[in-house]
Amino acid sequence: MRQNLSHFSSKPKNIFLLDSFGALLTTLLLYFILRHFNAFFGLSKNIFEYLSITAFTFFVYSFSCFFLVRQNEKLFLKIICTANILYCLLTFGIVLHNHKTISVYGIVYFLAEIAVIIGLAVLEMKIIKSKS
Repeated sequence: MRQNLSHFSSKPKNIFLLDSFGALLTTLLLYFILRHFNAFFGLSKNIFEYLSITAFTFFVYSFSCFFLVRQNEKLFLKIICTANILYCLLTFGIVLHNHKTISVYGIVYFLAEIAVIIGLAVLEMKIIKSKS
C-alpha cells in the first residue's frame, strides 16, 4: 500500500486516471449488464440508469482532470473524493430503502462496489493529506 501511495503521491494526476477507469467500469456494469437483469437483483431499471449516469459523470470529471488539471490538483482531488463518498452513501441508502425487494446478489454487488470505492476514497484522502 505504501508503494501505491508513493507512486500516486509522486504523480497525483494518475489517481484521476484510476478513478475514471473505475467509474467507467461501474457505468458499463450498471447500464449494460445489471440493468438488463434488474429483476434478478431486485431493483428497478431506473435505479440502475440513475446510478450509471452518476458514475458516467464521475468518469468524465476524473478523465478530464487527468488531462486538464495542471496545478492545484488537491482541490480537484477533494471534489472527486467527496463525490465518491456521497455516491457510496447514496448507494447504501438505495440498498436500505429497497431492503424488501433487493436480492442477496444485489446486496453483495453494491456492498462490494461500496468497499472498492471507499478504498479508493481512502487512497485519495491519503494523497490529499500528503500534499498538505
